[in-house]
Amino acid sequence: MAKSFAGRLADVVRQPVITEKATRGMDRNQYTFAVDPRAAKPDIKAAVEQMFDVKVIGVSTMNPPRRKRRVGRFAGERAQVKKAVVRLAEGDAIQLFPESS
Repeated sequence: MAKSFAGRLADVVRQPVITEKATRGMDRNQYTFAVDPRAAKPDIKAAVEQMFDVKVIGVSTMNPPRRKRRVGRFAGERAQVKKAVVRLAEGDAIQLFPESS
């Protein structure tokens, strides 16, 4: 595990990614999260296992290039986003949408 996240694994996972493609992956026990760009795969695995009490069997990461953004005459770049697709063991699940009564 990298030195930067030792002891504070809750800072690794920022939020779940809720898109049509990510929702289809939930049927195959794959969950997509936006993570810290400096996080390595072992950090992501440890953070998800600790936060959701599940067994992770695989982590795939995507680090796309930053996208350009322009507002009038001001040009800049969007915040850097790293996505991680986490595959869980058979029988484990993460409840992203709470059941309403």
